[in-house]
Amino acid sequence: MKVLVTGAAGMLGQDVVALLRERGHEVTAAGRSDVDVTDAAALRAAVPGHDAVVNCTAHTAVDAAETDVEAAELLNTTAPGLLGEACAAAGARLVHVSTDYVFSGRADLDDDGRPLPYAEDAPVAPRSVYGRTKADGERAARRAQPDTLVVRTAWLYGAGKGCFPTTIARAARERGAVSVVDDQVGQPTWTADVARVVADLLEVGAPAGTYHATSSGRTSWYGFTQAVLASAGVDPAAASPTTSEAFARPAPRPAWSVLGHEALVAAGVEPIGDWAERWEAAAPAVLGG
Repeated sequence: MKVLVTGAAGMLGQDVVALLRERGHEVTAAGRSDVDVTDAAALRAAVPGHDAVVNCTAHTAVDAAETDVEAAELLNTTAPGLLGEACAAAGARLVHVSTDYVFSGRADLDDDGRPLPYAEDAPVAPRSVYGRTKADGERAARRAQPDTLVVRTAWLYGAGKGCFPTTIARAARERGAVSVVDDQVGQPTWTADVARVVADLLEVGAPAGTYHATSSGRTSWYGFTQAVLASAGVDPAAASPTTSEAFARPAPRPAWSVLGHEALVAAGVEPIGDWAERWEAAAPAVLGG
């Protein structure tokens, strides 16, 4: 399979490129200087000859997006639509990476009052500019190329780029103590695992639709921090819990970011394992030994 990966220099893009090549696929790794995903003519020139395009490009500066709306819309909404058009014209599939921020962050409850994971077809209700532009980007991609696979992920970490585990471990070492929110719950997810899901979806010829590529299980940022510090050789007691209210940011963060994986199972793709087990496997590479 010939695959074009946009955003190939990013944390996720690097792992997608590496895994696809490891599996024997012919990959064109395109950074922003190689292919401008906001330029329709550039995409019409770049996409032909590929069987699929994996779009890992995004405006991910969540707080900056609240004021730099035009930049967020360009990368998160306009670009997926242009990629979809180029893919449709070339007969290529589009895999578009999206986010948990398309949801409101408020959980529905089961009959026993327990919060339910977001299903792939749950209504989107973003509360931030970032979330809105990503939700609009999903629609734009599907509208332009009906054979699109939307792959939502969340709480990403990986090797080769700065990410939450490396940042929080460094802060704990330097300061001796860190405060981390304990009222935002989600699924810490290794970029290498997301790359595996993307590759599997392409290789099994999964039906067009939305899929969730997040770890199984759930924890808070505080819980994840304790696991990270233990792996980094730092006393987990260096972390103390705080609230989102006490740690206010320009863009609201989802309080509930737990996603369901039923669509992966239906497509014959194994969901990612429990977040704690996957962190244990990832920690040496992410923390650099």
